[in-house]
Amino acid sequence: MRTLTFVVGTGRSGSTALSGIVHAHPDVLSLNELLSSVQSQGLPAGQLDGEEFWRLLAEPNPQFETMIRNGVPMPEFLYTRRPGRFATDTTGIPALSLMVLPHLTDDPDKLFDDLEGQVRGWPRRTVAEHYAALFGLLGGREGRTAVVERSGYSLHRVPLLRKVFPHARFVHLFRDGPDCALSMSRHTGYRLIFLLREILARSGAERIEELTEEQIRALPPTLSPLLAERFDPALVLDSDLPVARFGALWSELIVQGVAHLDEVPAAQRTTLAYEDLLDEPREELTRLADFIGVEPLPRWLDTGVARLGSSRRGAARRLPAPQLAALQESCVPGTQALRSDRAQGGLT
Repeated sequence: MRTLTFVVGTGRSGSTALSGIVHAHPDVLSLNELLSSVQSQGLPAGQLDGEEFWRLLAEPNPQFETMIRNGVPMPEFLYTRRPGRFATDTTGIPALSLMVLPHLTDDPDKLFDDLEGQVRGWPRRTVAEHYAALFGLLGGREGRTAVVERSGYSLHRVPLLRKVFPHARFVHLFRDGPDCALSMSRHTGYRLIFLLREILARSGAERIEELTEEQIRALPPTLSPLLAERFDPALVLDSDLPVARFGALWSELIVQGVAHLDEVPAAQRTTLAYEDLLDEPREELTRLADFIGVEPLPRWLDTGVARLGSSRRGAARRLPAPQLAALQESCVPGTQALRSDRAQGGLT
Protein backbone atom coordinates (compact mmCIF):
# COMPACT_ATOMS: atom_id res chain seq x y z
CA MET A 1 0.00 0.00 0.00
CA ARG A 2 1.20 3.48 -0.86
CA THR A 3 -0.53 5.37 1.99
CA LEU A 4 -2.89 4.69 4.88
CA THR A 5 -5.29 7.46 5.92
CA PHE A 6 -7.91 7.48 8.67
CA VAL A 7 -10.86 9.84 8.37
CA VAL A 8 -11.87 10.54 11.97
CA GLY A 9 -14.60 12.63 13.56
CA THR A 10 -17.66 12.69 15.76
CA GLY A 11 -19.82 11.09 13.08
CA ARG A 12 -22.96 12.64 11.52
CA SER A 13 -20.62 14.96 9.60
CA GLY A 14 -21.06 13.76 6.05
CA SER A 15 -18.58 10.93 6.49
CA THR A 16 -20.80 8.26 4.93
CA ALA A 17 -21.17 10.35 1.79
CA LEU A 18 -17.42 10.95 1.79
CA SER A 19 -16.78 7.19 1.94
CA GLY A 20 -18.82 6.76 -1.23
CA ILE A 21 -16.93 9.54 -2.98
CA VAL A 22 -13.55 8.15 -1.91
CA HIS A 23 -14.56 4.67 -3.06
CA ALA A 24 -15.30 6.06 -6.51
CA HIS A 25 -11.59 6.89 -6.97
CA PRO A 26 -9.96 4.02 -8.90
CA ASP A 27 -6.76 4.17 -6.85
CA VAL A 28 -8.33 4.19 -3.37
CA LEU A 29 -9.40 1.23 -1.25
CA SER A 30 -12.23 2.70 0.84
CA LEU A 31 -12.80 0.80 4.08
CA ASN A 32 -16.18 1.83 5.44
CA GLU A 33 -16.56 1.53 9.24
CA LEU A 34 -13.83 -1.11 9.61
CA LEU A 35 -12.75 0.06 13.05
CA SER A 36 -16.30 0.52 14.27
CA SER A 37 -17.00 -3.04 13.18
CA VAL A 38 -14.10 -4.71 14.96
CA GLN A 39 -14.03 -2.22 17.90
CA SER A 40 -10.94 -1.72 20.07
CA GLN A 41 -10.30 -5.46 20.36
CA GLY A 42 -9.45 -5.36 16.68
CA LEU A 43 -6.10 -3.71 17.50
CA PRO A 44 -4.53 -5.92 20.18
CA ALA A 45 -0.88 -5.73 21.19
CA GLY A 46 1.52 -8.57 20.56
CA GLN A 47 1.41 -11.07 17.74
CA LEU A 48 -1.40 -13.17 16.29
CA ASP A 49 -1.52 -16.02 13.83
CA GLY A 50 -3.89 -15.94 10.87
CA GLU A 51 -6.61 -17.87 12.70
CA GLU A 52 -6.61 -15.39 15.57
CA PHE A 53 -6.63 -12.38 13.24
CA TRP A 54 -9.49 -13.82 11.21
CA ARG A 55 -11.49 -14.31 14.40
CA LEU A 56 -11.21 -10.56 15.08
CA LEU A 57 -12.68 -9.84 11.66
CA ALA A 58 -15.29 -12.57 11.57
CA GLU A 59 -16.84 -12.63 15.03
CA PRO A 60 -20.08 -10.61 15.14
CA ASN A 61 -20.00 -7.25 16.92
CA PRO A 62 -22.08 -7.88 20.09
CA GLN A 63 -23.45 -4.33 20.36
CA PHE A 64 -24.49 -4.19 16.73
CA GLU A 65 -26.09 -7.64 16.98
CA THR A 66 -28.09 -6.43 19.98
CA MET A 67 -29.31 -3.41 18.03
CA ILE A 68 -30.44 -5.56 15.10
CA ARG A 69 -32.08 -8.12 17.37
CA ASN A 70 -34.11 -5.43 19.12
CA GLY A 71 -35.28 -3.55 16.06
CA VAL A 72 -33.00 -0.51 16.33
CA PRO A 73 -30.42 -1.09 13.58
CA MET A 74 -28.36 1.79 12.23
CA PRO A 75 -28.83 2.87 8.60
CA GLU A 76 -25.11 2.19 8.11
CA PHE A 77 -25.73 -1.57 8.47
CA LEU A 78 -25.45 -2.34 4.75
CA TYR A 79 -25.64 -6.13 5.00
CA THR A 80 -29.13 -6.15 6.53
CA ARG A 81 -30.51 -4.26 3.53
CA ARG A 82 -29.65 -7.10 1.17
CA PRO A 83 -29.05 -10.04 3.49
CA GLY A 84 -27.06 -13.08 2.47
CA ARG A 85 -26.51 -16.32 4.31
CA PHE A 86 -25.65 -14.67 7.63
CA ALA A 87 -28.33 -13.44 10.05
CA THR A 88 -28.33 -12.19 13.63
CA ASP A 89 -30.83 -14.78 14.87
CA THR A 90 -28.99 -17.74 13.34
CA THR A 91 -25.31 -17.46 12.48
CA GLY A 92 -24.68 -13.90 13.59
CA ILE A 93 -23.39 -11.38 11.04
CA PRO A 94 -19.57 -11.31 10.84
CA ALA A 95 -18.11 -7.95 11.81
CA LEU A 96 -16.43 -7.59 8.43
CA SER A 97 -19.67 -8.36 6.58
CA LEU A 98 -21.98 -5.84 8.23
CA MET A 99 -20.61 -2.59 6.77
CA VAL A 100 -17.15 -3.15 5.24
CA LEU A 101 -17.60 -5.79 2.54
CA PRO A 102 -20.97 -4.60 1.17
CA HIS A 103 -19.29 -1.25 0.52
CA LEU A 104 -16.76 -3.02 -1.72
CA THR A 105 -18.82 -5.61 -3.58
CA ASP A 106 -22.34 -6.73 -4.47
CA ASP A 107 -21.49 -10.23 -3.24
CA PRO A 108 -20.09 -9.80 0.29
CA ASP A 109 -20.55 -13.48 1.15
CA LYS A 110 -18.23 -14.58 -1.65
CA LEU A 111 -15.61 -12.00 -0.73
CA PHE A 112 -15.87 -13.11 2.90
CA ASP A 113 -15.21 -16.71 1.86
CA ASP A 114 -12.31 -15.70 -0.38
CA LEU A 115 -10.69 -13.76 2.44
CA GLU A 116 -11.21 -16.53 4.96
CA GLY A 117 -9.51 -19.02 2.66
CA GLN A 118 -6.35 -16.93 2.68
CA VAL A 119 -6.23 -15.05 6.00
CA ARG A 120 -6.62 -18.07 8.27
CA GLY A 121 -3.37 -19.52 6.94
CA TRP A 122 -1.29 -16.39 7.50
CA PRO A 123 1.83 -16.58 9.73
CA ARG A 124 2.18 -15.17 13.20
CA ARG A 125 2.88 -11.40 13.19
CA THR A 126 1.71 -8.09 14.61
CA VAL A 127 -1.81 -6.85 14.03
CA ALA A 128 -0.44 -3.92 12.00
CA GLU A 129 1.31 -6.37 9.68
CA HIS A 130 -1.88 -8.40 9.37
CA TYR A 131 -3.90 -5.32 8.47
CA ALA A 132 -1.29 -4.26 5.92
CA ALA A 133 -1.58 -7.69 4.31
CA LEU A 134 -5.38 -7.46 4.40
CA PHE A 135 -5.32 -4.03 2.77
CA GLY A 136 -2.99 -5.36 0.10
CA LEU A 137 -5.26 -8.33 -0.52
CA LEU A 138 -8.39 -6.18 -0.83
CA GLY A 139 -6.71 -3.42 -2.81
CA GLY A 140 -5.04 -5.86 -5.16
CA ARG A 141 -8.42 -7.02 -6.47
CA GLU A 142 -8.81 -3.77 -8.43
CA GLY A 143 -5.33 -2.28 -8.33
CA ARG A 144 -6.13 0.18 -5.53
CA THR A 145 -2.97 1.28 -3.77
CA ALA A 146 -4.03 3.96 -1.25
CA VAL A 147 -6.14 2.98 1.77
CA VAL A 148 -8.70 5.24 3.45
CA GLU A 149 -10.52 3.94 6.52
CA ARG A 150 -13.54 5.93 7.66
CA SER A 151 -15.53 5.26 10.83
CA GLY A 152 -17.98 7.54 12.57
CA TYR A 153 -17.54 8.28 16.28
CA SER A 154 -13.80 7.72 15.96
CA LEU A 155 -11.93 10.73 17.38
CA HIS A 156 -11.25 8.91 20.64
CA ARG A 157 -9.34 6.20 18.74
CA VAL A 158 -6.62 8.54 17.44
CA PRO A 159 -4.02 7.72 20.16
CA LEU A 160 -4.46 3.97 19.64
CA LEU A 161 -4.34 4.31 15.86
CA ARG A 162 -1.12 6.33 16.09
CA LYS A 163 0.41 3.65 18.31
CA VAL A 164 -0.48 0.80 15.95
CA PHE A 165 0.03 2.71 12.66
CA PRO A 166 2.66 5.38 13.41
CA HIS A 167 2.99 6.48 9.76
CA ALA A 168 -0.75 6.81 9.10
CA ARG A 169 -2.32 10.10 8.04
CA PHE A 170 -5.41 11.61 9.65
CA VAL A 171 -8.23 13.69 8.21
CA HIS A 172 -10.45 15.33 10.80
CA LEU A 173 -13.88 15.66 9.20
CA PHE A 174 -16.19 17.95 11.15
CA ARG A 175 -19.47 19.80 10.74
CA ASP A 176 -21.26 22.80 12.24
CA GLY A 177 -21.87 21.83 15.87
CA PRO A 178 -25.63 22.45 16.19
CA ASP A 179 -26.38 20.74 12.87
CA CYS A 180 -24.20 17.76 13.81
CA ALA A 181 -25.74 17.45 17.27
CA LEU A 182 -29.26 17.62 15.85
CA SER A 183 -28.41 14.82 13.44
CA MET A 184 -27.02 12.78 16.34
CA SER A 185 -30.26 13.25 18.27
CA ARG A 186 -32.21 11.64 15.41
CA HIS A 187 -29.83 8.74 14.79
CA THR A 188 -30.47 5.36 16.39
CA GLY A 189 -26.83 4.70 17.20
CA TYR A 190 -26.22 8.03 18.90
CA ARG A 191 -29.47 7.82 20.83
CA LEU A 192 -28.30 4.48 22.21
CA ILE A 193 -24.84 5.89 22.94
CA PHE A 194 -26.53 8.74 24.83
CA LEU A 195 -28.61 6.33 26.91
CA LEU A 196 -25.68 4.04 27.70
CA ARG A 197 -23.60 7.03 28.76
CA GLU A 198 -26.50 8.04 31.01
CA ILE A 199 -26.39 4.59 32.60
CA LEU A 200 -22.69 4.95 33.33
CA ALA A 201 -23.14 8.45 34.72
CA ARG A 202 -25.91 7.30 37.09
CA SER A 203 -24.09 4.17 38.23
CA GLY A 204 -20.59 5.59 38.52
CA ALA A 205 -19.16 2.70 36.49
CA GLU A 206 -16.58 3.27 33.75
CA ARG A 207 -17.76 0.51 31.44
CA ILE A 208 -21.10 -1.18 30.85
CA GLU A 209 -19.43 -4.58 31.30
CA GLU A 210 -18.41 -3.60 34.85
CA LEU A 211 -21.93 -2.87 36.13
CA THR A 212 -22.98 -4.94 39.14
CA GLU A 213 -26.45 -6.41 39.64
CA GLU A 214 -27.03 -3.89 42.42
CA GLN A 215 -26.15 -0.97 40.14
CA ILE A 216 -28.46 -2.29 37.43
CA ARG A 217 -31.38 -2.68 39.85
CA ALA A 218 -30.91 0.93 40.96
CA LEU A 219 -31.41 2.26 37.41
CA PRO A 220 -34.78 3.73 36.37
CA PRO A 221 -37.10 1.54 34.26
CA THR A 222 -36.34 3.69 31.20
CA LEU A 223 -32.68 2.60 31.32
CA SER A 224 -32.25 -0.80 32.99
CA PRO A 225 -34.04 -2.82 30.23
CA LEU A 226 -31.42 -1.63 27.72
CA LEU A 227 -28.93 -3.95 29.42
CA ALA A 228 -31.05 -7.05 28.79
CA GLU A 229 -30.81 -9.36 25.79
CA ARG A 230 -34.18 -8.08 24.61
CA PHE A 231 -35.70 -4.64 25.09
CA ASP A 232 -38.51 -2.50 23.72
CA PRO A 233 -37.15 -0.47 20.78
CA ALA A 234 -39.37 2.42 21.87
CA LEU A 235 -36.92 3.01 24.74
CA VAL A 236 -34.40 4.13 22.11
CA LEU A 237 -36.62 5.43 19.33
CA ASP A 238 -39.24 7.34 21.32
CA SER A 239 -37.46 8.58 24.45
CA ASP A 240 -37.50 12.35 24.88
CA LEU A 241 -33.79 13.19 24.74
CA PRO A 242 -32.92 16.92 24.90
CA VAL A 243 -31.04 17.98 21.78
CA ALA A 244 -28.82 20.27 23.86
CA ARG A 245 -27.41 17.19 25.58
CA PHE A 246 -26.25 15.98 22.17
CA GLY A 247 -24.62 19.37 21.71
CA ALA A 248 -22.71 18.74 24.94
CA LEU A 249 -21.70 15.31 23.62
CA TRP A 250 -20.49 16.87 20.36
CA SER A 251 -18.44 19.46 22.29
CA GLU A 252 -16.91 16.80 24.52
CA LEU A 253 -15.86 14.69 21.55
CA ILE A 254 -14.45 17.67 19.64
CA VAL A 255 -12.46 19.06 22.57
CA GLN A 256 -10.91 15.66 23.30
CA GLY A 257 -10.37 14.91 19.62
CA VAL A 258 -8.60 18.19 18.87
CA ALA A 259 -6.25 17.53 21.78
CA HIS A 260 -5.49 14.05 20.40
CA LEU A 261 -4.87 15.37 16.90
CA ASP A 262 -2.59 18.13 18.16
CA GLU A 263 -0.17 15.34 19.10
CA VAL A 264 -0.01 14.09 15.51
CA PRO A 265 2.88 15.50 13.40
CA ALA A 266 1.61 18.35 11.24
CA ALA A 267 2.54 16.61 7.98
CA GLN A 268 0.32 13.66 8.90
CA ARG A 269 -2.92 15.53 9.60
CA THR A 270 -5.40 17.84 7.97
CA THR A 271 -8.99 18.95 8.42
CA LEU A 272 -12.04 18.86 6.22
CA ALA A 273 -15.12 20.89 7.11
CA TYR A 274 -18.39 19.52 5.77
CA GLU A 275 -19.59 23.02 4.91
CA ASP A 276 -16.39 23.75 2.96
CA LEU A 277 -16.92 20.52 1.06
CA LEU A 278 -20.39 21.73 0.05
CA ASP A 279 -19.23 25.26 -0.84
CA GLU A 280 -16.07 24.34 -2.75
CA PRO A 281 -16.28 20.63 -3.58
CA ARG A 282 -13.69 20.56 -6.34
CA GLU A 283 -11.12 22.48 -4.34
CA GLU A 284 -11.65 20.47 -1.17
CA LEU A 285 -11.70 17.09 -2.92
CA THR A 286 -8.53 18.05 -4.79
CA ARG A 287 -6.86 18.92 -1.49
CA LEU A 288 -8.08 15.63 0.01
CA ALA A 289 -6.72 13.62 -2.94
CA ASP A 290 -3.33 15.33 -2.63
CA PHE A 291 -3.23 14.52 1.07
CA ILE A 292 -4.21 10.89 0.53
CA GLY A 293 -1.58 10.58 -2.17
CA VAL A 294 -3.66 10.07 -5.32
CA GLU A 295 -4.39 12.15 -8.39
CA PRO A 296 -7.53 14.36 -8.29
CA LEU A 297 -8.86 12.86 -11.51
CA PRO A 298 -11.34 15.15 -13.33
CA ARG A 299 -13.90 12.38 -13.75
CA TRP A 300 -13.66 11.54 -10.06
CA LEU A 301 -14.14 15.19 -9.12
CA ASP A 302 -17.26 15.28 -11.29
CA THR A 303 -18.58 12.22 -9.46
CA GLY A 304 -17.88 13.78 -6.08
CA VAL A 305 -19.60 17.04 -6.92
CA ALA A 306 -22.66 15.16 -8.18
CA ARG A 307 -22.94 13.20 -4.91
CA LEU A 308 -22.85 16.20 -2.61
CA GLY A 309 -25.91 18.18 -1.63
CA SER A 310 -26.73 20.97 0.82
CA SER A 311 -30.10 19.81 2.08
CA ARG A 312 -28.82 19.15 5.61
CA ARG A 313 -27.10 22.51 6.01
CA GLY A 314 -28.63 24.76 8.64
CA ALA A 315 -31.14 22.18 9.90
CA ALA A 316 -30.67 23.28 13.51
CA ARG A 317 -31.81 26.81 12.69
CA ARG A 318 -35.31 25.47 12.11
CA LEU A 319 -35.65 24.46 15.76
CA PRO A 320 -37.85 26.51 18.11
CA ALA A 321 -35.90 29.49 19.45
CA PRO A 322 -35.48 28.21 23.05
CA GLN A 323 -34.22 24.83 21.84
CA LEU A 324 -31.87 26.43 19.35
CA ALA A 325 -30.43 28.77 21.97
CA ALA A 326 -29.76 25.89 24.38
CA LEU A 327 -28.22 23.82 21.62
CA GLN A 328 -25.94 26.61 20.46
CA GLU A 329 -24.80 27.22 24.03
CA SER A 330 -23.95 23.54 24.51
CA CYS A 331 -21.84 23.59 21.34
CA VAL A 332 -19.71 26.58 22.37
CA PRO A 333 -16.79 24.57 23.87
CA GLY A 334 -16.43 22.44 20.75
CA THR A 335 -16.77 25.39 18.39
CA GLN A 336 -14.14 27.33 20.31
CA ALA A 337 -11.77 24.35 20.31
CA LEU A 338 -12.04 24.05 16.53
CA ARG A 339 -11.63 27.78 15.97
CA SER A 340 -8.66 28.08 18.34
CA ASP A 341 -6.82 25.11 16.93
CA ARG A 342 -7.22 26.21 13.32
CA ALA A 343 -6.16 29.77 14.17
CA GLN A 344 -2.99 28.45 15.80
CA GLY A 345 -2.22 26.28 12.81
CA GLY A 346 -2.64 23.09 14.85
CA LEU A 347 -4.62 21.58 12.00
CA THR A 348 -4.02 22.55 8.39
